[in-house]
Amino acid sequence: MSAPDVRITAEPIDNGRCKFLVSEPIHAGGVRRFASSDEARGSPLPEAIFAIPGADVSEVIVSGNLVTVVKRSPAPWPVVGKAVGQAIRAALAGGQQAVVAKPVVPGTATADDALYERVADLFESQVNPMVARHGGRVELIDVQDAVVMVRMGGGCQGCGMADVTLRQGIEGMLHQYVPEVKGIVDITDHTAGSNPYFAAAKK
Repeated sequence: MSAPDVRITAEPIDNGRCKFLVSEPIHAGGVRRFASSDEARGSPLPEAIFAIPGADVSEVIVSGNLVTVVKRSPAPWPVVGKAVGQAIRAALAGGQQAVVAKPVVPGTATADDALYERVADLFESQVNPMVARHGGRVELIDVQDAVVMVRMGGGCQGCGMADVTLRQGIEGMLHQYVPEVKGIVDITDHTAGSNPYFAAAKK
């Protein structure tokens, strides 16, 4: 398929983070997370995204046909997103693997990176299908020092049951499937949802 046929949908999460949904699969081997241009070396897609002038990209996460870009720059996503789209198209048109498989070097992968991949797989296969039944979604933001950071969206944002869902459902799953996780932190702004919970509860 030629690059112009590739459809890319940008879904900004906030000013610092945006998901790009690509009509072509980019990386089939689980989740790859790049936290610097050094880590991206050898993978044309994240290399090109880190090199976008003025974006000050701090992280690129690639999984299946999803590319999540984290930036420090205040530049708006409609501006940065165009450059990200061009980088994705160029990487797919380049004829080589856009994201190379993670090199397996014993003792170099950090524990958080390994946990991130396992938690991301769990969210994809179990957590989000469960939450989707209630019209919500839970997004894995990061894993730092074995603590999982999530943001709730859709029907979960601003929902009074969000904390119960988080504590009982998701935390229970994490303990069962990824017992190394020490805790879970919800960084959602629950007052900003389409149905923020601080409004009078409708009976």
